[in-house]
Amino acid sequence: MTDLTTDFLGIKSPNPFWLASAPPTDKEYNVRRAFEAGWGGVVWKTLGEDGPPIVNVNGPRYGAVWGADRRLLALNNIELITDRPLETNLEEIARVKADYPDRAVIVSLMVPCTEEAWRAILPRVAETGADGIELNFGCPHGMSERGMGSAVGQVPEYIEMVTRWCKQNYDKPVIVKLTPNITDIRYPARAAHKGGADAVSLINTVSSITSVDLDSFSPEPSIDGKGSHGGMCGPAVKPIALNMVAEIARDPECKGLPISGIGGVTTWRDAAEFMALGAGNVQVCTAAMTYGFKVVQEMISGLGDWMGKKGYASTSEFVGQAVPNVTDWQFLNLNYVTKAKIDQDKCIKCGRCFAACEDTSHQAIWMKPGRVFEVNDSECVACNLCINVCPVEDCITMERMAAGSVDPRTGRTVTDDYANWTTHPNNPGSGCAAE
Repeated sequence: MTDLTTDFLGIKSPNPFWLASAPPTDKEYNVRRAFEAGWGGVVWKTLGEDGPPIVNVNGPRYGAVWGADRRLLALNNIELITDRPLETNLEEIARVKADYPDRAVIVSLMVPCTEEAWRAILPRVAETGADGIELNFGCPHGMSERGMGSAVGQVPEYIEMVTRWCKQNYDKPVIVKLTPNITDIRYPARAAHKGGADAVSLINTVSSITSVDLDSFSPEPSIDGKGSHGGMCGPAVKPIALNMVAEIARDPECKGLPISGIGGVTTWRDAAEFMALGAGNVQVCTAAMTYGFKVVQEMISGLGDWMGKKGYASTSEFVGQAVPNVTDWQFLNLNYVTKAKIDQDKCIKCGRCFAACEDTSHQAIWMKPGRVFEVNDSECVACNLCINVCPVEDCITMERMAAGSVDPRTGRTVTDDYANWTTHPNNPGSGCAAE
């Protein structure tokens, strides 16, 4: 029997699905509805220091990217941290945690980059009984211009400094939320680790302009004819997030650093992929904003069914299983030879594979009379483009050539021996370059 109970940093929750710090976690009403729907935890929408509340725009706050079927692929938001008073949020957090002791409640924080500001807010958060804090070093708009958010998250020295302040003044888990708006995610992760962070969460939103109104020529969302860059989230950012999670998970300097995965998690499969790459749990935002809180029920049942089929009794059994299989390009096996194969019984004769290969790839697919499409092995480099454009699942597959056979494209005998670019004779740095 599968058990989705998750222990992340000693914080137990009934499942690995947490709501990320965002509009869905901005108030007690929302969070209670989320817990009743089945979410395992929440990261409360980012709180700021005491004083005049943050001012948000009163017009549109979201732009969007849609697929051809109007399916939402990404949201671009220009909303800032909570615009409700600090004391109101703290009172609500305390009530929610008291009523849902089995659910994770993490408080996201963002205050000016001074030790005094952090020392002032941390005791007040501790009084709520929340399970931990998440340092918001990722917001790419509005707050970074004020010396907070990604303005801190892009400077490893600041990350280490603020993390250390929090660890010295707070006795529960400190999670550092990282910005993707940086060249190499390993450096801020290492800084958080060095500063004593209990975990990192990533990714925060990607700085973006998602569209331009071609009548008003204003970026969207448009406020009185003007637009601004915002933070993009949703399914479109998932590949970026997976890569960054994997980079941290396999970095020797971040060894042992727990990860909370964020970025486009919409289905149980998305969650399983993040966890296979090293995330101990996942945080969700856009899926809840698109489909409502009950979307978590499909995630829970789907993950449980998959785990049961695989024989996993707990999530910890597959967390990180994909990390050893992530490598750098130069270590990929150059002797691994495959060819595309088209299942004629499944082919619907649409011709997408032919058009893509003929016009933009290797001219390795023939179109024969009757719109029969076949692969020309003497030209096929197994690039996988035909599979990716084919609308029929498993109609086209890649089949590995057996050792001892001859690749008709190169004329070379296929071997099972492993070889990579580091030792290839064409590599001038291999030490065995052809003369």
